[in-house]
Amino acid sequence: GPWMPRCRMGTTAVLLALLPTATTQSTPPPGCGHHLSSLYYNLCDLSAGWGIGVEAVASLGVVTTFVLTIVLVASLPFVQDHQKKSLVATQVFFLVGTFGLFCLTFDFIVGPDFSTCTSRRFLFGVLFGICFSCLLAHAVALNFLARRNRAPRGWVTLAVALSLASVEVIINTEWLIITVARPEGGSTDPCQLADADFVMALIYVMALLVAAFGTAWPTLCGRYSRWRKHGAFILATTGLSVAIWLAWTIMYLYGNQRAGHKPGWDDPTLAIALVCNATAFLLLYVIPEVTHVTRRSPQQAFEDDGYPTRGVGYETILKEQKSQSMFVENKAFSMDEPSFAKKPVSPYSGYNGQLLTSVYQPTEMALMHKGTSEGPYDVILPRASTSPMPGSASSTLRAEDAFAAQARHSSIPRDTRSCQVGERW
Repeated sequence: GPWMPRCRMGTTAVLLALLPTATTQSTPPPGCGHHLSSLYYNLCDLSAGWGIGVEAVASLGVVTTFVLTIVLVASLPFVQDHQKKSLVATQVFFLVGTFGLFCLTFDFIVGPDFSTCTSRRFLFGVLFGICFSCLLAHAVALNFLARRNRAPRGWVTLAVALSLASVEVIINTEWLIITVARPEGGSTDPCQLADADFVMALIYVMALLVAAFGTAWPTLCGRYSRWRKHGAFILATTGLSVAIWLAWTIMYLYGNQRAGHKPGWDDPTLAIALVCNATAFLLLYVIPEVTHVTRRSPQQAFEDDGYPTRGVGYETILKEQKSQSMFVENKAFSMDEPSFAKKPVSPYSGYNGQLLTSVYQPTEMALMHKGTSEGPYDVILPRASTSPMPGSASSTLRAEDAFAAQARHSSIPRDTRSCQVGERW
């Protein structure tokens, strides 16, 4: 009937309307599935390798940061230096910021929409503000340590870092409210904001970076040199961060436009900057600080060597009792020195211009040549007694007593026996 041509014309119109939609539907890139949204193509696109590479480094950074945080907190009971222990809280807060930077990298790999662009604009400055605030607070504490070997308490350093980071939170919150939630006269899409506005919102973060870099320099000239290496860690970290920030800012504002890839290279530039700076935080600051946190200071090592800790075991008690008994025996049984007038003096004793201060003890060959009939044995060899000589604190003659005895000896005539012994020697 007459309705058949009309049905055919309607079917043709529907097919013509669906044809452009089918032709404009984008096919997934190699490596991505057909049911995956185009928002996540950069995570699996094999033709654009920057997304996969940055994703791999960011994933490794997330795991490494989490492990280092556990290691730092677990090593807290083994930290012997009180000054280092007071800074652990600030370093853990720094690790939280670094962990957030690695996680934020995925936000720049994923395609832009309202949620991703909002989190990018807000968290980029906040997370970097946390890291640079911790570095600045640590550098200030190191200046006190390098000059006085004493720093403010740990909660004071952490409070300074929190206060500095909260300023960036307030700045970014107000900036998002003004630029995104404006009632009329502007775009409410955060992805449509100008690049210059994004960089201008990070001026406070740049000021923190420059302040941390400048504050770390005086720690290298402090009085206590054991804190210089910690200042060198901060100096190297902030110095490389300054170079990274200069590179990505220039590329983001001018380089991509000059190269003719302005919209396409913006996300890779910011993602690579995040990964590089967070990796620099781990390699130049976190890992060296974690390895040095349990090391003893030279002052503590000297105290441990001078005053070793004693055990409380049974063997230790026996050793102490044995040493005390030996000390008592040495004090009780001292050598009774003979009078200086009866002691023969060797003609070789004064070859160096000084008198011998030790007790004369003849050798076995001298006793064999001398014989036992010349005099009593106690004239030559000293006798053991239970009390030391009067006026003497030990069994060794002092130099003053030797000179006094020699003077008395020169005024008293020698007996025949001592003269014979002197002639024999």
